[in-house]
Amino acid sequence: MNLSVDGYVAAPGDDLSWSEPSDELFQWWLEEELAIDRFLYGRKLWEIMSGYWPTGDQQPGATPAQIAFAKNWRETPKVVFSSTIDKVDGNARLFTDDAVAEIARLKAEEGGRLRVGGAALGRAAMRAGLVDEYEIITHPVVVGGGNPFFSTLDDWVKLSLVETRTLPGGVLLTRYETRR
Repeated sequence: MNLSVDGYVAAPGDDLSWSEPSDELFQWWLEEELAIDRFLYGRKLWEIMSGYWPTGDQQPGATPAQIAFAKNWRETPKVVFSSTIDKVDGNARLFTDDAVAEIARLKAEEGGRLRVGGAALGRAAMRAGLVDEYEIITHPVVVGGGNPFFSTLDDWVKLSLVETRTLPGGVLLTRYETRR
């Protein structure tokens, strides 16, 4: 997830303008996404992604990485968790019941690399102990409020640092694995 230094995925009003990726960061995201077997989206992130990436490769000035990202995004199966939308399109299916139970089922029965996207869905997966790895992209901005990434947990989650990298513009990548 892209985060502000103070831990928000979006500023007030769902403003994401502070998190523009550099070419290097976008290339890193592409490489990561190519290794994912199924994307799991909450409604808000689904609406953002599905509003752009079905034709992202056809946008004026699309870079080779953006073209590859759009193709991969269309081809990778997706599950959208929402009780407020009626349908999804493309290579996606809508799930309206217990998201935590479905994520646990997908993880146990279908395996492969799953990527949870969306703050609310991510927080639910965190609280249920279903997150194996955290990839946090911290942007050098303090937004002062908005939609937080982390939420209150019942127990601590101990992590092992796997990778750190400084990217252009002072963006910091940190990747952690959950210690079980």
